[in-house]
Amino acid sequence: MGEDEFADVYAATYKPLLGYALRRCGSPEDAADVVAETFAIAWRRAAEMPAGGEARLWLYGVARRVLANQRRGARRHTMKTAALIAELAVGAPSQEDSAVAEIFDRLPDRDRELLALVAWEGLSNTEIATVLGCSSNTVSVRLHRARKRFVRALRSAGIDHPAAAVQARTVLQGSELT
Repeated sequence: MGEDEFADVYAATYKPLLGYALRRCGSPEDAADVVAETFAIAWRRAAEMPAGGEARLWLYGVARRVLANQRRGARRHTMKTAALIAELAVGAPSQEDSAVAEIFDRLPDRDRELLALVAWEGLSNTEIATVLGCSSNTVSVRLHRARKRFVRALRSAGIDHPAAAVQARTVLQGSELT
């Protein structure tokens, strides 16, 4: 099928396909996605598209499969979201963990960035130096001071018992709190 023939099929079937999708989708945006995907598939498989009035029926079949894929994807998304919510509820932070997080959030931006690059991103001092555009020695000194400030803030908040210490050690990547 040539470009002109495809353009004719498109012009003749766009509105009926859009109506088909609108009646089956939850939003006009979803319907537009279905129609766009249907015509993208039709373009890629133009050689398989029947001629004449049969093309419209073939496109309805393609649109039907696109809708089925869209619904399966939405179900998978819903199931994964529910699983994630359940997982997060199980691992919800304790009141003590929340206090540690609040203390961490109150640290100066510079300290939080350094501690996060070590703990969350798992970067070495050399890698952090590259990220920050400074020397490894500078990172070592800044990181040492940031850890000290964090430990001091934890202690001043009265957090120096085991559970909080474990949480703080995670943030500090093995730094001693004593």
